[in-house]
Amino acid sequence: MRRKKKRKIMSDPEQRKVQTNGIWMNIAEQGSGPLVLLLHGFPQLCISWNYQITELAKHGFHVVAPDMRGYGGTDSPPNPASYTLFHLVGDLIGLLDELGQEQAFVVGHDWGAEVAWHLCLFRPDRVRALVNLGVPFRPRSPTAKPVELMSHMFGEGFYLCQYQEPGRAELAFARYDCLTVLKKLLLLGAPDLLTAPSGVEIIDFLDTPASLPPWITEEELRRSASKFQSSGFTGPLNYYRAMDKNWELLKPWQGSKITVPTKFIVGNKDVGFQAFGMKEYIEGGEFKALVPNLEVVIIDGHHYIQQEKAEEVTREILSFFSSFSPM
Repeated sequence: MRRKKKRKIMSDPEQRKVQTNGIWMNIAEQGSGPLVLLLHGFPQLCISWNYQITELAKHGFHVVAPDMRGYGGTDSPPNPASYTLFHLVGDLIGLLDELGQEQAFVVGHDWGAEVAWHLCLFRPDRVRALVNLGVPFRPRSPTAKPVELMSHMFGEGFYLCQYQEPGRAELAFARYDCLTVLKKLLLLGAPDLLTAPSGVEIIDFLDTPASLPPWITEEELRRSASKFQSSGFTGPLNYYRAMDKNWELLKPWQGSKITVPTKFIVGNKDVGFQAFGMKEYIEGGEFKALVPNLEVVIIDGHHYIQQEKAEEVTREILSFFSSFSPM
């Protein structure tokens, strides 16, 4: 019988706190050379990039992965109004200033990808090149707020709709320990649309996996769970609660394009790729029209591909960033 290959646990890089945009931000940091920012998504932390931090640093990059606003060791303002894309991009501009860097290479995943797209939209002068994972740049609807649109399309049981009411998801999450919450959210076992039946909370609807995939260990999950035990889930959930406010604020950029050179990587089994018409959007002409300098790479994998396919994703990042002349 073939033995399952055990995933090597990466040691943590150095961590420290810096002040940016009115908050204290915790960052993991390693290496020297051109700066690379690694931006995590929901519900993860800077340590989800440990493999990329180590490998990119070995290849001559100064790698910085922050705990994003609301996560881990970074400040977590309680008000959803403090989590607009202007706040989140502002945190990164302040971080670049604090690090004394005019430009950075940027990699984003999930919500980190959303923030990275808007960093490129608002301040393309600060980004040398971009690699985004899982979440494509999407056009702003000229007429409908996103939560209203999602509720109409998928119903009130859709996870994004359930996350809107302050305290609701936190109360539901609190029925489980943080380790179980992370297992449910990171190792999804639900229909594609992530919509719970009427009267059922999404966290109750999601299965708790009986075993872990080879790309993550119980120890890694426990370490992340201990951080969420301290910081809670309100900050991460506030990203979703600011979506309609983002829609209002982004009106001046209606129809704008991303001009930064970009590689987009997505797993062919990612729920977000298979649902919502995203496969057709990514493979069709509309995505390319909005991001003209775009390369799309579809690999065999699910949503958390920076961990599931760490070596392959890191090779893609290195091949892309190495094609640019040194800063």
